[in-house]
Amino acid sequence: MARFTREDIKRISDEQNVKFIRLQFTDILGTIKNVEIPISQLDKALNNKMMFDGSSIEGFVRIEESDMYLFPDLDTWVVFPWTAEKGKVARLICDIHNADGTPFQGDPRNNLKRILSEMEEMGFTEFNLGPEPEFFLFKLDQNGDPSLELNDNGGYFDLAPTDLGENCRRDIVLELEEMGFEIEASHHEVAPGQHEIDFKYADALMACDQIQTFKLVVKTIARKHGLHATFMPKPLFGVSGSGMHCNVSLFSEGKNAFFDENGDLQLSDVARQFIAGTLKHSTSFTAVTNPTVNSYKRLVPGYEAPCYVAWSAQNRSPLIRIPSSRGVSTRVEVRSVDPAANPYLAMAVLLKAGLDGIKNKLVPPVAVNRNIYVMSKEERIAEGIDDLPSTLAEALIKLKENETIVSALGDHIFEHFVEAKEIEWDMFRTQVHPWEREQYMSMY
Repeated sequence: MARFTREDIKRISDEQNVKFIRLQFTDILGTIKNVEIPISQLDKALNNKMMFDGSSIEGFVRIEESDMYLFPDLDTWVVFPWTAEKGKVARLICDIHNADGTPFQGDPRNNLKRILSEMEEMGFTEFNLGPEPEFFLFKLDQNGDPSLELNDNGGYFDLAPTDLGENCRRDIVLELEEMGFEIEASHHEVAPGQHEIDFKYADALMACDQIQTFKLVVKTIARKHGLHATFMPKPLFGVSGSGMHCNVSLFSEGKNAFFDENGDLQLSDVARQFIAGTLKHSTSFTAVTNPTVNSYKRLVPGYEAPCYVAWSAQNRSPLIRIPSSRGVSTRVEVRSVDPAANPYLAMAVLLKAGLDGIKNKLVPPVAVNRNIYVMSKEERIAEGIDDLPSTLAEALIKLKENETIVSALGDHIFEHFVEAKEIEWDMFRTQVHPWEREQYMSMY
């Protein structure tokens, strides 16, 4: 994406008749928040003088600590193409700073920067991410609310007329490209109403910004087509859920640190150590990469989502797959992550886990090239294959036990994240669900 100066931003604002600017940031739960200002306040924003009430944001601060500042990242400047010709709306993604000017520890974007600094201290210059976010399209009802009616009966890579979401997906791609995204592919996914749009990898911070922008664009354009786009991991029983496979790689001075032409599978020792660290900590970071009650309805056998801790260069059932591309494209694909995850937190824990493997020169287990879904529990135990957590409650217990992953979040985010998620689990646990009434009302 383009890099911008203050002068660029002012010039583009004049040329494109920008009237309002959204100063965006992300809360701990991954929800996009924004303070909208008129163009007359642009200089104030660019001078890092825009203040907001942090106590009103989930997991930020208490009322007595509420004054916080928005520090815009000029490289995130973009004008929303779909906004009115009478006055367009632009966007800047911001870091959150305390009243004394120091970075706020509860800001997920600042937190990722902290882990990236640890990476740089180890001699790596870049952590690249190529995400593959999936989503469902449902029809809106007569009141404009989401229904459970899908807009197509398509399947994997289907074409129109089976794939009735094609026009919506095409419009999303066009809007994204106009905003500077390099789209690599877009297609119908396995389940009816399910879609995937893949964009070119970028350094982790930019890629996370792009994921948040992507979600906003998808939802906005879908509504223009009379549809509701959802990144809920498992909106329907009996079909595949939505994942966000994360293709990651470490670079050092422009060279892919995961590639070794002479290594087994042409993987470097660094790549293998990264894989080992990721596998070691996977059950503990799952609460972050799969952060909702619903996430664990996706992580079940039979629907292409990984639920076992293993790696392979050949099959797609393990947690980690090594795609066949080599050289600059050598990468590790972590397949458990879902699109409900806060991308900044997900990347912080994935990177921290991989770096721990490199620091301690961990050795990965033997690759599993069988279909793990058809293996018995006894066979999996014999192969040393652990299960991922099966509920949010179990995942939170694993998270709290792992000092490495807790440190990847920092004390502030860890405490507020766990508190929010324990409340979420308790609300789910104590609720009476339709399934229970269907099963038990007549029986007992």
